[in-house]
Amino acid sequence: MPYEAAQSPVAPSAASRLWTVGASAGVSVVVMLTLAAFYPALAQWLIGGAVLVGVFTWAVNRRPRPAPSAETAEAAAPAIAPAADQRLLDSAFEALADPVLVVSGGEADDIAGRRVLLANGAARDLFRIQREGALLVSAVREPTVLEAVDEALFGGIARTTDYSGVGAQTRHWRALTRPLPAPAGEGATLALLVLRDETDVRRMELMRVDFLANASHELKTPLASLAGFIETLKGHARDDPKARDRFLDIMAVQADRMSRLVADLLSLSRIELNEHVPPSGRVDLARAAVDVMDAVSVLSAERDVSIIMQDRELSAPVHGDRDEIVQVVQNLVDNAIKYSPSGDTVDIVIRPDVTLDEAAAPWSGGNREGGVTRLPLVTPDREPGNRYAAITVRDHGPGMAREHLPRLTERFYRVEGQKSGERSGTGLGLAIVKHIVNRHRGGLTVESAPGQGAVFTAYFPIAPKAEKTKA
Repeated sequence: MPYEAAQSPVAPSAASRLWTVGASAGVSVVVMLTLAAFYPALAQWLIGGAVLVGVFTWAVNRRPRPAPSAETAEAAAPAIAPAADQRLLDSAFEALADPVLVVSGGEADDIAGRRVLLANGAARDLFRIQREGALLVSAVREPTVLEAVDEALFGGIARTTDYSGVGAQTRHWRALTRPLPAPAGEGATLALLVLRDETDVRRMELMRVDFLANASHELKTPLASLAGFIETLKGHARDDPKARDRFLDIMAVQADRMSRLVADLLSLSRIELNEHVPPSGRVDLARAAVDVMDAVSVLSAERDVSIIMQDRELSAPVHGDRDEIVQVVQNLVDNAIKYSPSGDTVDIVIRPDVTLDEAAAPWSGGNREGGVTRLPLVTPDREPGNRYAAITVRDHGPGMAREHLPRLTERFYRVEGQKSGERSGTGLGLAIVKHIVNRHRGGLTVESAPGQGAVFTAYFPIAPKAEKTKA
């Protein structure tokens, strides 16, 4: 156990010790100077000794400057600490990845009185507001969150609220509201609102559920076919070579269909998982179209369908993920080939600069030439000044009636009367196209009428031209 030794009651004080030593040294100096006066031959040595005694006495007994006490340090520290602490808190507040708002209450019945006292960088980017003074109802428009904030302000209740934001790219949020103590001397009520992005977690859950539901539903038919053919081969078709070969060919087709179905489901789930994260790459849309034309040349030759694209040397740089943009073009071209009569053509047109008004144009119900209906399946974000590059794929097949167009991007949807086995597919091609275009913040439109073929156009945001560095 630590202890402090008590000072002796008979020990001389520091001042007494200094006076005694000083008097002794003074006497010694006086004696030396007196002897120097009587013995001139030794005067030099005696005076030097007197000086040394004086200097040594002063050096040993001089008082050092007292160190500052703990009380003095504590009294001086607050003058510097608050400014440093405030800067540190501001930096930490701004560095938080989650949107954070400090809200003042005002009057309980005055909704417009809920104002944002502080908003960190993430909150300002999300809601597009200033750091201070914004109206809460203009930034956060979810009623359940506003109700939770009121409960924190006027009821002192902490709550956690889950909600989904509206828009083309749905995001899932968890809002945490907590009451805050008001500063001393102020009557205002305060609350803390923290938003946590739960989109990735929710998408993972939905991806698992959707994959299991779709796979179990769509795999029933080919699995039932395989089971039936296997049972037949075990029975009376065992010794019939022709029947056996025919059944084995059908089983191979069904197995191939199941393989493509699973691959498309996995691809769709992966795209949906990252749909809320826009890509940051740069792709030449015209170059991607040329690559797709080369890739499907064998299929088009088998079906005797020609693919025509004018001006192959055109450049159309866009923001995007190359693999996903190639998949969009390939799915559209595959569909056009499947629904084109033998000996017909599929036309591909690239437009490198399209305005937002054209990309986001509303539907037109059959009043175009030939009674063609134009319908936007994905509408791009209306950001002023945005421009797009467009790829249009046109076939000259049977076309579609207006009532079928809104459902074309649904999973496994097929137009009635066009479900023949000769057009093999999983029914997921346009669903994949829709989600990829959505992730790229682009647009997708369809134009069709019975007997007029179909025209699909995908729009992607233009990438700025790369700056050339001078040598």
